[in-house]
Amino acid sequence: MKAVELSKIIETLNLKNLTPDIDHDQIKIEMPDINRPALQLAGYLEHFATERVQIIGYVEYTYLMHLTREEKIKSYEGFISKGIPCVVFTTQTTADEDMLELAEKYKVPTLQSDRTTSNFMAEIIRWLNVQLAPCISIHGVLVDVYGEGVLIMGESGIGKSETALELIKRGHRLVSDDVVELRKVSDETLVGSAPDITRHFIELRGIGIIDVKTLFGVGSVKNTQSIDLVIKLEEWDRDKEYDRLGLEQKYTEFLGNKVACHGIPIRPGRNLAIIVESAAVNHRQKKMGYNAAQELYNRVQANMTRKREDR
Repeated sequence: MKAVELSKIIETLNLKNLTPDIDHDQIKIEMPDINRPALQLAGYLEHFATERVQIIGYVEYTYLMHLTREEKIKSYEGFISKGIPCVVFTTQTTADEDMLELAEKYKVPTLQSDRTTSNFMAEIIRWLNVQLAPCISIHGVLVDVYGEGVLIMGESGIGKSETALELIKRGHRLVSDDVVELRKVSDETLVGSAPDITRHFIELRGIGIIDVKTLFGVGSVKNTQSIDLVIKLEEWDRDKEYDRLGLEQKYTEFLGNKVACHGIPIRPGRNLAIIVESAAVNHRQKKMGYNAAQELYNRVQANMTRKREDR
């Protein structure tokens, strides 16, 4: 099962560590969900999701502060002694000395965020869903073209990296070259990113490795991008019949998610960057409700109907 180190959560979400003496390097989070322990602090510990990050917001905090000291210690100890990975105080609330003593006793890292509870919950759930999502690595190039995530695939040496470089020159952004890590963050969304070791680099045969971020600036790269369209480059086959209208949308599948797919035959003289740009814009139009191929088909049908009526 995939897991995220607690130290990475602290660093990424800019959390303040209230218990620096507790070793949190070995603590890992395996669930993308979180828990607000309102019922647990009230004493109901059945069905307690102890494996989740625990968030104490303003409501839970004020409830604890309204208790007597003995009641507060009993309530908090009953909650924190159940083997939870960590506690995060939000909305500018913080743990008092009694709570911190119990956290030290049971070795539970206690953290603090200045964000509101709802804002912090949305951010940590979104981030954990991406980090813990099912992940595969595939051979291809991922580029952000007019906001559409275009995954360019094809055999080695067919021109994927060169196409990506031309797109970057035209103002689009590189996400990953050669290896793309795909994560299934929901049943509808796949997110692609680059492995840390190759991020922002492109390999060009005959030249070698180039650093896109250094050559073209920070505006030419992007760390993550949803996958909206797949373009498969293939050698031109004179005997193969290619789709010239595009009435029927084809799909490819990754991790159980279907993504719109186009097969583009490669032939000398074809400007692949313009073709990819056009495919991205056309896909965007389809999502907005306009299909050029369907519009042409409707015009042809209307013209044939009109001719039959004129006879």
